Amino acid sequence: MQVRTRFAPSPTGYLHVGGARTALFNYLFARKHGGTFVLRVEDTDHARNTEAARAAIFDGMHWLGLDWDEGEGHGGDYGPYNQSERTPIYDRWFEVLREKGRVYEDDGAWRFRFERKPITMTDLVCGEVTIDYTNLDNTPDMVVKRSDGSYVFHFVNVVDDLEMQITHVIRGEDHLMNTPKHLQLFEAFGATPPQYAHIPLILNPDGSKMSKRDEGAAVGDYPRQGFLSESVVNFLALLGWNPKTDEEVFTLAELVDRFSLENVNRSPARFDIEKCAWLNQQHLTRLSTEALTASATPFVENAGLPINSRFPAALTAVREKVRLLSEIPDALGFLVLDDITIDDEPLAKVRSHDTAKPLLSALAETFAGLDEWTAETAKHAIGDTAKAHGAKPGQLMFPTRVALSGKGGGPDLGDILAILGQEECVRRLHHFTNTL
Repeated sequence: MQVRTRFAPSPTGYLHVGGARTALFNYLFARKHGGTFVLRVEDTDHARNTEAARAAIFDGMHWLGLDWDEGEGHGGDYGPYNQSERTPIYDRWFEVLREKGRVYEDDGAWRFRFERKPITMTDLVCGEVTIDYTNLDNTPDMVVKRSDGSYVFHFVNVVDDLEMQITHVIRGEDHLMNTPKHLQLFEAFGATPPQYAHIPLILNPDGSKMSKRDEGAAVGDYPRQGFLSESVVNFLALLGWNPKTDEEVFTLAELVDRFSLENVNRSPARFDIEKCAWLNQQHLTRLSTEALTASATPFVENAGLPINSRFPAALTAVREKVRLLSEIPDALGFLVLDDITIDDEPLAKVRSHDTAKPLLSALAETFAGLDEWTAETAKHAIGDTAKAHGAKPGQLMFPTRVALSGKGGGPDLGDILAILGQEECVRRLHHFTNTL
């Protein structure tokens, strides 16, 4: 049996991280087993569907790297893949129920007649779950066709899974209580149901249920904020799945290799944007120089910074100091610009030491007189200048950093000296001492 999974979003809003995680788990399971990943669109809610939401779903999926095998832009043998185009198929299966006497009319709508018996399902994550349908008051027969002729979610969902030969339905735990209804429909159709796996809900750090308005909810925000798609995929995978090792950083290919439903947790997952940012930092450090440059350049250009001869070395110097691509312009701006701004706090700290100005003036002269300029010779010059004026090298290191970068922290001072070069370092030291 070939594994066939699906992701079935509704184009009524942006791609939510909960939906993206569902898509990811279905993608990973299909790829792990050499199966097929289907994207179908549940677009029957005409009042709420929008083209912008539809585009956001496809764009988000593409950005995450979750390419589907059947559906929009890919075709397939079980289309159409938009529910709005499948009404004739639903009509045909509705007639099957009517011929079997499993539906009856009620005030213009049509209800599905449940069999009054316990329904037990074995969920691949939640285990065995039983719903007792013997009590009509607790489990009334459900509407499958509205009075306006449209079909409800439960009916079309089952028909689509049946027609598209879906073998595994991996979806959020909020659908768990729907599954016995779906099993009754499959049984009425005389069809074998897929296997179900209901994955845990995603909660905010405070334990509340994550909503569309909460931080980090919209997948479309992540690229604008400077996240890599690889890190977001990595983060989503860890929201409910555990590799059973201490490892946390995975590529998409590694996730495919390691993923299993057996390692999906039962307890809800806690969303933590700081963890996502940390993972992003790990993935940034793993990028090749070429890939990092390509990813960082748009953010640097949008900040109005030049891509000049200092840029490649500057990017290398700061790559382990940032968590997000959006932090790169601020981290390396002083290295690619000639005119820099001195931050107030480190400036005040330098001004609090009377020895700073004469030491920096002396260092500028020492720098100007060096016959060879390397990070090593320049750092030695700092130590020699400090000793010559009765100070410790550390007393001159911080003022030098502030004079050259305008900041109290950042890349290694040796990297700064090497990237700026002799002439620029001397110029900045002179300029800074004039402000003291």
